[in-house]
Amino acid sequence: MRGMGNMQGMMKQMQKMQKQMAEAQEELATQRFEAVAGGGMVKVVVSGQKEVLEVELDPSVVDPEDVEMLQDLIVIATNEAIKKAEDTANSTMGQFTKGLNLPGM
Repeated sequence: MRGMGNMQGMMKQMQKMQKQMAEAQEELATQRFEAVAGGGMVKVVVSGQKEVLEVELDPSVVDPEDVEMLQDLIVIATNEAIKKAEDTANSTMGQFTKGLNLPGM
């Protein structure tokens, strides 16, 4: 019957880890990640859930003759902000799986 005590202890640890993971995910969801492009002329802010929250454009970057440059700057800033959010999420959530050999984690 000793194995049952170990199993119960392991289950409690797993429940504790699940709770901590849920709290970490909630914290990530409230965080904001900002990136700029074009020397600060374009700023994009995303949430920890990788949703675009804000796009700010310096009026001087809005050139009807060069819309492609503005589009490129928006894409660059958006991708960088999303990368920051992903890196933070991977770092935060990775602490729960380090040392475990779980496929797909």
